[in-house]
Amino acid sequence: MAKADYYAQLGVDRSANAAELKSAYRKLAKKYHPDVNPGNAEAEQKFKDVSEAYDILKDDQSRAAYDQFGHAAFEQGGPGGMGGGMGGGPGGMGGGFSGFGDIGDIFEEFFGGSGGRSSGRGGRRQARRGDDLRTEVDITMQDAYDGTERQINLNRAAACGTCNGSGAKPGSQPSTCNMCHGHGKVRAQQGFFTVERPCHQCQGSGQIIADPCGTCRGGGQTSEARNLSVAIPAGVEDGTRIRLSGEGNAGPNGAAYGDLYVFVNIAPHAILRREGADLMCAMPVPFDIAVRGGAVNVPLMARKSVKLTIPAGARSGQQFRLRGKGMPVLRARAYGDLYVQIEVETPTGLTREQKKRFEAFAESLDESNYPDMAEFIDRAKKADAKR
Repeated sequence: MAKADYYAQLGVDRSANAAELKSAYRKLAKKYHPDVNPGNAEAEQKFKDVSEAYDILKDDQSRAAYDQFGHAAFEQGGPGGMGGGMGGGPGGMGGGFSGFGDIGDIFEEFFGGSGGRSSGRGGRRQARRGDDLRTEVDITMQDAYDGTERQINLNRAAACGTCNGSGAKPGSQPSTCNMCHGHGKVRAQQGFFTVERPCHQCQGSGQIIADPCGTCRGGGQTSEARNLSVAIPAGVEDGTRIRLSGEGNAGPNGAAYGDLYVFVNIAPHAILRREGADLMCAMPVPFDIAVRGGAVNVPLMARKSVKLTIPAGARSGQQFRLRGKGMPVLRARAYGDLYVQIEVETPTGLTREQKKRFEAFAESLDESNYPDMAEFIDRAKKADAKR
């Protein structure tokens, strides 16, 4: 099957400059990255495709070759002597990237630095911080109004206490890998390209452990149970992410811990609906109060209520605003508003005497008491006249 056009894979024009290529690649790489789409084979393939496309187009020489010869420029025996059998394709996942720096940037931006980067081309490999963790807590809207605290229990990868995360037996030290000289990666020249792959001898760690720690068996990490308390501030919204720095997994070879992200889920309220810091309430109002006017008690948060004055002649759908009666604004000394939309309730289950009195009342009314109906009839007459 013919390979798709590299420009089309990135969604850019053939005249796109370097900045446009990089921006398009970053957006797609973050969208399709396997860590964001676990178990999604289609997303993983798209990630490989856009990575391969960007790896070719970001380099002026390889881009020029592609513009002239297309995919044939990188096939075995292709034009320009560029053959060489690059395994997983030019810059593809099977053959490794020549653009690891860009992937590292994406990890840094998207996962808070858990991707790790080398200190530069030819520089010694820096220790990669540990992976971030994620958990969720469920609270009520009342909890979100008051602010609350939750206990979190989790297991994480911790630095081995015996070897302090080095993986080497106490009294010994890991040695620098003689294959990659501590870089964790090896490079090979293939045509126009310098292909960079993880070192197979040290598995990308840059170190060789000849005498492994007996506790962690050279891995440098052990499982640790954690019990944490997380403070949830008043005014928090559904889906809010709270970061607990350093509470993620330990990094390899004694590197820094990642972070823990706590996502807050807020259960719906029985009668109040939230929009930001404002609250919405659809409230039935007795027919007689809507006709004569009066006061009703509107429920609030914090187990309180407030009186709302309904003017005489109020109609269904009419909305009233109660300032400062909504949710607290996160990290501010302010509150949203409460909007009450009334629905006039027609009385049911009338007794014979009540019906008799109501009939007498109804007979005393005329069209002037029903302006909406009068307006509706007038519009209907005008519509008929235009036919």
